[in-house]
Amino acid sequence: MQSVMFLAVQHDCGSMDKSSGNSPKSEEKREKMKRTLLKDWKTRLSYFLQNSSSPGKPKNGKKSKQQTFIKPSPEEAQLWSEAFDELLASKYGLAAFRAFLKSEFCEENIEFWLACEDFKKTKSPQKLSSKARKIYTDFIEKEAPKEINIDFQTKTLIAQNIQEVTSGCFTTAQKRVYSLMENNSYPRFLESEFYQDLCKKPQIATEPHAT
Repeated sequence: MQSVMFLAVQHDCGSMDKSSGNSPKSEEKREKMKRTLLKDWKTRLSYFLQNSSSPGKPKNGKKSKQQTFIKPSPEEAQLWSEAFDELLASKYGLAAFRAFLKSEFCEENIEFWLACEDFKKTKSPQKLSSKARKIYTDFIEKEAPKEINIDFQTKTLIAQNIQEVTSGCFTTAQKRVYSLMENNSYPRFLESEFYQDLCKKPQIATEPHAT
C-alpha cells in the first residue's frame, strides 16, 4: 500500500515539473505542492511508527500474511544510535529507516543494499546470474528505474563483473552506498522526531493523594 502511494507521489511530482511554467507564481505553486506532498509522507511515516504491533498476543491467534513489526522498547530503540549496523539488524528499525528514506525520496539506496545482501547469500549459479542482471537493470545502468548515485568507474567495473558473475560483483558499489547512508541518511534519521518519539520513555501518570 505504501509503495502504491509513493508511486503516486512520484507521479504527481513529475507531473508538476512538466506541466508548470517558469513564472514566479508557477514556481511558488509548485514548491508549495511539493512541500505538501513531503509533509504527507512524513505523516504516513509517523503513522507507521505509532501503529506497528506492540508486544503481546497476535490478533485472533492467527498469523497475518503481511509482515508485522514489534515496536521496540525505548531502550532497544536507543541502541540504534550506537551503530548503523544496530539499526539494520532490527526488523522494526530497518522498516522504519526504509519508510524514512521514502519520505526523503531516496529509498533506492536501502533497496539496493538489501538486494546485494540477498544476492551474496544466493548459492545457485543460475539464480546468481539472473539476480545480477536484475540488480544491474534496476539500480546500475543509465536511467535505471531506481538508479543509485555511484561514479562511472564503479558502474563500468560492475558491467564487467556481471559478464562472469560471482558473489562479489556488487561489493564496491554496496560499500559506497552503505557509507552514503551511514554518513548522511542515518544521522538525519536519528535526529528525526519519529526516532526521538521511539526513544521517549512513557510517563507514568500519578494520581494526587487525597488530603
